[in-house]
Amino acid sequence: MDLSGAESDLGARTGDQAPRAWSALGGLEALAVDVALEAGRLITHERPAGLGASATKSSPTDVVTIMDTRAEELIRARLLVARPHDAILSEEGDHHGGTSGITWVIDPIDGTVNYLYEIPAYAVSIAAVTGDPRVPGGWEVLAAAVGDPSRGLVYHAARGGGARCSSVPTGTSAATGDHPSRVLRVGVVEELEGALVGTGFGYTRERRRTQAELLLRVLPEVRDIRRIGSAALDLCAVASGQLDAFFEVGLNPWDLAGGWLVVTEAGGVVTGPDGGAPDASLTVAGNPAVHAALAAVVDR
Repeated sequence: MDLSGAESDLGARTGDQAPRAWSALGGLEALAVDVALEAGRLITHERPAGLGASATKSSPTDVVTIMDTRAEELIRARLLVARPHDAILSEEGDHHGGTSGITWVIDPIDGTVNYLYEIPAYAVSIAAVTGDPRVPGGWEVLAAAVGDPSRGLVYHAARGGGARCSSVPTGTSAATGDHPSRVLRVGVVEELEGALVGTGFGYTRERRRTQAELLLRVLPEVRDIRRIGSAALDLCAVASGQLDAFFEVGLNPWDLAGGWLVVTEAGGVVTGPDGGAPDASLTVAGNPAVHAALAAVVDR
């Protein structure tokens, strides 16, 4: 695995006042933060008036906009300039092979329908992983950033370095001065019945039936359910304690990679079926106590 050229002081770039010893993983994190911020500026500042869906993906209700494509092209270009030997796997495009052992897993706009309808809950997710993200359980996230451009926030983490949320106005970048930054920790609710739980729904009829059945199983056991419309933001909400847990069927690597690391570095747990790695069949996230209780319900 080639981490050459990845060293940087992310703490200085995101306003972290506490001295931190950053390894090469911090450099990957810094790159993810900067690219996520730039893509976030693109999709917020250059959003066309009367934006419509230019194509569909898995079903007629699953849209891809012209801004998805533009944001992906920007992200790919920036990553390949910085790290030309890395691979790239994205939602909108084909897999780009590499030789370094690192793959960037990207979602240029997670929450495309929200973006299309001008609902301010969409994200740019960028994660550096090792292994093959196309193989369930065959990969691990090294560093990640999830940009929330509507609110001028970016959630970010490097493996072993903790998770943070930085406030970066959309007109600036992480490299241009100090920006408020806070450490993320998952919530402290211990009982499932007191937990606020997020979930999401897919786009095909078959998947929605499965998700509805699962929701009926979970809803009586928890405080309430929230459906934000972006899995990346749902996972970051778990990391920041705004949600106590999250579950969803049908997530792809680009949906969950960035948020997965942010949750685990904030002290949470993310698993899939039977406690294994999260995959398309199931993703469950939460603080350790609530996660265990929720996983027991959805795994039945």
